[in-house]
Amino acid sequence: MNENYGEQIKNYRIGLGMTQNQVANALEVTPGYISNVENGRTAMSLRLLIYYSKLMGITLDELVGNIEPDYKKSSIDNALWDVIKNLDNEQKEKLLKTIKLWQEK
Repeated sequence: MNENYGEQIKNYRIGLGMTQNQVANALEVTPGYISNVENGRTAMSLRLLIYYSKLMGITLDELVGNIEPDYKKSSIDNALWDVIKNLDNEQKEKLLKTIKLWQEK
């Protein structure tokens, strides 16, 4: 990842009124580590990103989903595709008709 998400991590922390020490204690890391992440000197592991997003009450997508500007798919798109690809043609036609009805409203 070329983008620095440290500023975003810092903004979430500040938005919740938490100190670097509080976040560090919750994640079982040092306050210096949190400072390094926020200042772009180090990157969090996936495990810590997951813990951080839970601590902040946000999804991992909300935290790092905007790092890749060309990224268009979301988790809901993937979930829908997983369901749709397993439907038979009759079910797909029914689904398509239902979607078109929703779009008319």
